[in-house]
Amino acid sequence: MLSPGDIHTLAIEKPAAGGRMIARVDGQVVLVAGAIPGERVRARIDRVSKSVAYAQTVAVEAASSDRRPTAADPECGGALYSHVAYARQLAIKRDVIVDAFARLGRLSLPAPPTVAASREDGYRMRARLHVRGRRIGWFREATHDLCDVRATGQLLPASCDVLDWLSAILTSLGVDAVREIELSENVDASERVIALDADAPIAAGVIERLAATDALTGLVSRAGTHGRPHVVDRLDVGGVALELQRHVLAFFQGNRYLLRELAAHVVAQLHEGPAIDLYAGVGLFAVAAARARGLSVTAVEGDRYAAADLDANASRAGGVRAVHASVETFVRGAARQSEAPQTLVVDPPRTGLSREALDGAIAIRAPRIVYVSCDVATLARDARRLVDAGYAIVRTDAFDLFPNTPHVETVVLFDA
Repeated sequence: MLSPGDIHTLAIEKPAAGGRMIARVDGQVVLVAGAIPGERVRARIDRVSKSVAYAQTVAVEAASSDRRPTAADPECGGALYSHVAYARQLAIKRDVIVDAFARLGRLSLPAPPTVAASREDGYRMRARLHVRGRRIGWFREATHDLCDVRATGQLLPASCDVLDWLSAILTSLGVDAVREIELSENVDASERVIALDADAPIAAGVIERLAATDALTGLVSRAGTHGRPHVVDRLDVGGVALELQRHVLAFFQGNRYLLRELAAHVVAQLHEGPAIDLYAGVGLFAVAAARARGLSVTAVEGDRYAAADLDANASRAGGVRAVHASVETFVRGAARQSEAPQTLVVDPPRTGLSREALDGAIAIRAPRIVYVSCDVATLARDARRLVDAGYAIVRTDAFDLFPNTPHVETVVLFDA
């Protein structure tokens, strides 16, 4: 019987989704943090549920050749895999994808996916940070304790400098109202905007002081906007230059090093003919498909900030019809579209497609579906439904948009 506080020597078997590794004690599954498959570790049991126990590595008795030293706090957001050599991280993510499809979707893939590598440092263009006691950082796993952003290496040094400056200003002015900060940069970091989420109004003089630095091109708060609320990304897809504006509060893919590669890959999978892009965001895939492939795209987005950017980006690009509506609302009327789409692109949130959205997507009966997912568990669940509806998995690819974390972006191609 496992109990919190117990120390056990464990043989680490394989990775689990979410960042921990699987071991067993008398047949009971133990999910171990800070380990690598193939290692033997001593681990402390932190908590026990009916079906699984959770443990933390306290000593490594037989280390993997892929273990590496790290200065980052492994419990700080973005550092759970920081002790694992990067090439092994990619292999682990590949294995997690294959396992999720087999275990959760009861599906085999045509071939194991390749996982496109990223630079590990300074990759993030977007971040939501917490402010506690005028200190800015991320929460440590499963706590509200702040940890140091700079040590994880996810943000550029210049971005960390801005956060340090903001923390110093908040402290010097005695400002306690700010609780969260949204940070958004463009690909080359020439533009940087922050949005302040505060639980009380902030004096206009404080806002002006915060907005005064040249390191920011915009600041958004309850009191209004100083500078510009958008950044503009410029990237080349298929030999065509794209320009996309996005509001600091709009969702966008966060990895500056793989953005172009991801967009080019998705666009290359589209059939000739009209396409529908669900959860289109600010229009990354839709605009790239229209500009680089000359396709007619209907792009659907429900979030008000992203939808406004989508409308502006579509107007400049041409070939894109922007629809501001929830996906569920759109698919209910999709059968009345004048042109039958040849490809359906879906890029849902981490929760995957809602039942209504998935039923509607299937009812559209596009010959090809390109599913872009940041959560392999909900992807495997939805893939099962698509296969049951008559689609076949043609190929699977992955992009390591989140180095040193267990997260991975997966793109699956389904054909009817």
